[in-house]
Amino acid sequence: MLLIDPDRPLTLRGSAPAMHAKLALEDGTVYTGRCFGAPGESRGEVVFNTSMMGYQEILTDPSYTGQIVTMTYPLIGNYGTTSADRESDRVRVAGFVVRELTRTPSNFRSECDLDGYLRASGVTGIEGIDTRSLVRRLRVRGAMNGIISTLDLDDASLVAKARALPGMEGRDLVSEVVPAAPFEWDERPGPLAAHVLPARPAEKHVVAVDYGMKWNILRCLTQVGCRVTVVPGTATAEQILAYDPDGVFLSNGPGDPAAVGYAIRAVRGVLGRKPVFGICLGHQLLGLAVGAKTFKLKFGHRGANQPVLNRRTRRVEITTQNHGFAVDPTTLPAGVEATHVNLNDHTLEGMRGPNWFSVQYHPEAAAGPHDSGYLFEEFRAMMG
Repeated sequence: MLLIDPDRPLTLRGSAPAMHAKLALEDGTVYTGRCFGAPGESRGEVVFNTSMMGYQEILTDPSYTGQIVTMTYPLIGNYGTTSADRESDRVRVAGFVVRELTRTPSNFRSECDLDGYLRASGVTGIEGIDTRSLVRRLRVRGAMNGIISTLDLDDASLVAKARALPGMEGRDLVSEVVPAAPFEWDERPGPLAAHVLPARPAEKHVVAVDYGMKWNILRCLTQVGCRVTVVPGTATAEQILAYDPDGVFLSNGPGDPAAVGYAIRAVRGVLGRKPVFGICLGHQLLGLAVGAKTFKLKFGHRGANQPVLNRRTRRVEITTQNHGFAVDPTTLPAGVEATHVNLNDHTLEGMRGPNWFSVQYHPEAAAGPHDSGYLFEEFRAMMG
């Protein structure tokens, strides 16, 4: 593996020396490396993801809005990027941190290298820093606000900027990522998905409430036989029920669930009137709607290797996750069953009530294991 010395100019064949960049954390720690993607200044909550692959799906996941993502795997970019692997219409992360960037991808599907992809998206990345040190710091002290900059290389100035940033708690980021208007979705997954979810004719109508939804969720819903109408996460219960759907799906999304009061009220208005399935933020909103409480995790769960126990089947599922908040299981009301638990820290990963259920993780994978794809079949079965 190539170790980059930040004090030595890095010159690529036929190119100018790479630009210096710095990452500053609110605790005063500063890392010096090299810029990739677009020069500039990016700011947000610094978090880490333990996946070995799937970086393009991570970059385009709206749940990462307002966050600078660090990859723990040391070599990123080796298979390039492709339009087929996007999870939304654009890059959503505030910034990107890697140990070593592959500037020459090797994959027949690649349409653009990672450096060019982020540059075209206007997103700043930093490479060549000690990501092991950074991740250890985030695990010990928790997720922190930070700044990536090629414009301001003064340590004290950058730290002051990081300390002035708002925290994630109390922030409504859903309103920044919802679609402008309702739309219909009919795209299905690729041909390899059939071994996970058999294709069914579209016999059920689902309204998917988009709080920052990954596209592969919609593909999975259509694969199991749903005609899908997507509505913005700001929709009221009356607007959702006006479609008279067979079921309602609540998507993933960014920010603090407790700050999205309009969504909590809408979920509360739908419960008991239609079958409901929630994922990630949708799971948290369901918890709040039935009277439970949420809390912020120290550094969150982000990766494609999180073990979860299904308490009903006693089966362990390896799951894809991306969340910084969780539902407090001690606050679940009577009649709500805790169905799944994280085997690393025993946080709540799933629950079920009358005619609704939810999970904290991502059964649609993209990227990640497919152990939990059966949940889409369960939702279809719940709709009768």
